[in-house]
Amino acid sequence: MPGFSVDLSGQTAIVTGAGAGIGKAIAIALSQAGAAVAVNDLNPDRCEDVQQLIVDAGGRAIAFQGDVGNRFQAAALIETTREAFGGVNILVNAAGIYKSEPFVQVDEWDLRRQIEVNLTGTFFMTQLLSRVMIDEGGGMIINIASTAGHPNTIEQGVSYTATKSGIIGLTKQVARELAPNAIRVNAVCPGNVLEPDMPAAEVPANAMKRMGTPEEVASVVLFLCSDAAAFLTGQSINVDGGEAML
Repeated sequence: MPGFSVDLSGQTAIVTGAGAGIGKAIAIALSQAGAAVAVNDLNPDRCEDVQQLIVDAGGRAIAFQGDVGNRFQAAALIETTREAFGGVNILVNAAGIYKSEPFVQVDEWDLRRQIEVNLTGTFFMTQLLSRVMIDEGGGMIINIASTAGHPNTIEQGVSYTATKSGIIGLTKQVARELAPNAIRVNAVCPGNVLEPDMPAAEVPANAMKRMGTPEEVASVVLFLCSDAAAFLTGQSINVDGGEAML
């Protein structure tokens, strides 16, 4: 649970990749702060389960199964959310996939799929929704990147590292271009966090010597959505237990 209070009443958020792990924790945290949430995931059962958790707790949510790497499905997610809740104030691009392979053995399909979901999906959602946010007077966009490539590499997973590094570059450029439109764009870079599809280190390579939790990442996202972060844009914040210091 977040250790501070943020009031997002009257706001609407889209969270991609919200069916499990960090995305799920973010969707629940935004709902607990008062936002209506569109829960997106490629797996229909997972996004519907998260939607039901939010509704059962008294929140407002819709589930949308779709592939954000497909521009038409990304556009449909945005339009469905606007129809359900009106405007959209917050976008969290948390959809991502990871495949561990030695560089010399990387399969082209795995490379292209990680680019499609991790980087292209983030681009599509950000570009399409920023057009809406410009018309509606502003908003917040938070991209979930990784400490992979910011500043460290990982043992294996060049496609993942390359796409997450690309998200950081995308964040900075888009933040600069959208700042005059009252749209703040930041990235959150988790380190060793307990995720369903990510390997868990026995002794994580960070100063705290423990794994982080999805809820700890969600707390930083909540901060970036709050008025306390009103002068923050174009930043990439490591949530890594001190990994970047080592």
